[in-house]
Amino acid sequence: MPWPSEIPPRNQAPRSERIAQQSRLASWRKPPRRIETTECITCDTCLRHCPPEFGAIFDRGLDVVIVPELCSGCPACVVVCPVDCIYVDEDWRPSTDDVWSLVELTDRAGAASAPTPRVP
Repeated sequence: MPWPSEIPPRNQAPRSERIAQQSRLASWRKPPRRIETTECITCDTCLRHCPPEFGAIFDRGLDVVIVPELCSGCPACVVVCPVDCIYVDEDWRPSTDDVWSLVELTDRAGAASAPTPRVP
């Protein structure tokens, strides 16, 4: 299983391009991940470990979400989750406008390469 740094550049579109298109890359064979909010303790460990080239995890205050269009399905967040609340999302749905507005806000704040962790 390749880690994000091992994925050849031709299999990746820049994060900003994926945000503009609001779609996943067709070359990503793994389904995205999802966070089960009823199990999550909102520690943000997953957010801090999501590779910056994906930047798919966001803190919405009371919960943490994975934007499936930005998630390659790599296991980086899964291996660090202290409560094992991150699962494969075979039945993912496109993100809603409120989630995309959160993504756009982080990009405008100068965090286009990585989401900003929540400050306690």
